[in-house]
Amino acid sequence: MDLDSRLKETFASKPECVIDLPEWLLPSQKIDAYRHMSGLAIVEIAGRDSIAAAVKGVEQEGYTDLIPTYVYTGTEHGPWETVEQAVERMATRLPEVRVHDLIILGSPGFWHALNGRFMGDLIARYGFYTPCVGCHLYLHTARIPLSIALGRVPIVAGEREQHDGASKINQISEALDVYQDVAKGFGVPLRLPLRHIGEGDRITDILGFEWKAGEEQLGCVLSGNYRTLDGTVQNTAAQVQRYLEEFAGPCAKKILEAYIAGDVPNHLQIAASVLHY
Repeated sequence: MDLDSRLKETFASKPECVIDLPEWLLPSQKIDAYRHMSGLAIVEIAGRDSIAAAVKGVEQEGYTDLIPTYVYTGTEHGPWETVEQAVERMATRLPEVRVHDLIILGSPGFWHALNGRFMGDLIARYGFYTPCVGCHLYLHTARIPLSIALGRVPIVAGEREQHDGASKINQISEALDVYQDVAKGFGVPLRLPLRHIGEGDRITDILGFEWKAGEEQLGCVLSGNYRTLDGTVQNTAAQVQRYLEEFAGPCAKKILEAYIAGDVPNHLQIAASVLHY
């Protein structure tokens, strides 16, 4: 079975895949080679913002080698080919950079512990619930063990505080600070080169080609769940910050500690222990 077929199969079956990556996905000789690359970064592959972030990251930091990574959640839908097309677009846009083979990562257990199992408890404690904030925390932290294995190389992601005047609850400044602080706590730089770019036209300028926001990428069945019928957001930044600081952040840290120690953690047990503090 070739690499593309294996990636599609993994995307479909979504196994536990955060540490001890199979040899076909990350050969041992590649690990050694990656550790000796001074201009290496791990890049998030999602929609257009993630590719624009890679471009901006190369401009700012001078990366010479990029490892594209896709982290599955279990809530996405659409053709796998959009992920491959995003990688191809990045490679075409950055001909001077070596874009390495795509790595796919994920843990249904990790996502479930942060975002699924304890909805009732989280609503009772924090007065709201949305999976989106914990999901983005999961997406970033699932890449941290790989970064550490390769020598704590930077992770580049496409988070933005503003989207043409609109805010997304999982990308408000309070949330982005926590995502970066968790990564920093493990010695991993989480770089958000688009963080203060609010205009969609500027993203198009960075990309150098047309790509409409939200299109030609995988969708999520929970998209927009935190918005009311009129499109507004009722949750406050203070609620999100408390949820992240008291539950999601500590939970992700404990799960990561287990992964980095070489163990696949009992995700639900860790989450329950954090909730019972």
